Amino acid sequence: MLSPIERARLSLEGLSLGDAFGERFFVHPHTVDALIDQRALPGSPVWHWTDDTAMAISIVEELEAHGTVDRDSLASRFTRRYVAEPDRGYGGGAHRILQSMAEGLPWHVVAPSVFGGTGSMGNGSAMRAPPLGAFFADDLARCAREAGLSADPTHSHPDGRAGAIATAICAALVASTALEGRALLEATLAHTPEGPTRVGITRAIALDHIQSPRNAAEILGSGARVICEDTVPFSLWCASRFSRSFEEAMWATVSGLGDRDTTCAIVGGIVALRVGHHGLPSAWLERREPLPAPIDRARATQPP
Repeated sequence: MLSPIERARLSLEGLSLGDAFGERFFVHPHTVDALIDQRALPGSPVWHWTDDTAMAISIVEELEAHGTVDRDSLASRFTRRYVAEPDRGYGGGAHRILQSMAEGLPWHVVAPSVFGGTGSMGNGSAMRAPPLGAFFADDLARCAREAGLSADPTHSHPDGRAGAIATAICAALVASTALEGRALLEATLAHTPEGPTRVGITRAIALDHIQSPRNAAEILGSGARVICEDTVPFSLWCASRFSRSFEEAMWATVSGLGDRDTTCAIVGGIVALRVGHHGLPSAWLERREPLPAPIDRARATQPP
C-alpha cells in the first residue's frame, strides 16, 4: 500500500505524462485529427511538459515539506518556479499574477485583483490538483479544504476554487475506492461547491448515453475557454469512463481537443491512481522530459 506522499508522486507522474502527451497535439487541425484517428504518437523525441506540471511539482513539494497547504509557502514555490522557467506555457492571467508576486506583491492582494476584481476562474487551479486528492484520499472533507486553499494564491474566484476541489475529490475517490463511471461523478459532485463547474459535472453525469469523447466535448466543452467550467466536467467524464487504462484515457481525452495538455494532465493525474506505476506506458515515459531530480529520483523507489 502506498503512503500519501507516494500516492501524490504517482499522481504527479501520470499528470506530467498526460501533460507532455497532450502538448504534442497542438498541431494543424488536419494533422491532429489524422494523428488521433490513427493513434500515431507525435514524432518529437522529447515530450516537454508545461506549466501544468510545473505547478503540480510545487504542490507535491509543499506536501512533502509540510503535509498540508500553507498558502504563503505555496505561493512562494509557484513564484520561484515561474521565475526560473517563465516559458513553460503559462496563460496571460498566470503571467500577470506570478510576475506581480515576483515583484513583491503578496498573493492575497494580487489574486483577487485580476479579471476586474473577480479573481481567476481559470483551469490552472484544477490542472495541478490531482496530487492533492492522492495525498488526502483518506479524508475527503480535508481533501476539499486543502484543494480550496491550493487554489487561493492564483485562483481566488469561487469557481476557480470549485474546479480544484472537484478535481482533487475525483482523484481521491479513484485512489481510495473502486468507483467509476456515473457513480464516481456523483460522488465527486457531492463535494463540489455550487457554481458553473458543479453544473457542468451534473451535465456530465447525464451523458450515460454518450460514448464518444468528441461528442462529450461538444456538450461539456474541453477547455477552449481555459476556465474550470469548460475543462473540469469533460476531464472528469473521461477519467470516470477510462480509468482502467492510461493509454485509452489519454487517447479519449486528447480526441476532445480544446486545452488538450491540461485536460490530459488532469485525467492522467487521476487515472494513474487506478492503474499504478505499472500501468503507465514505459515507452511514453522514456519520451517525456525528466522531472526535476528529487521528484524523478523518487519515482525510481516506487513499488510496481
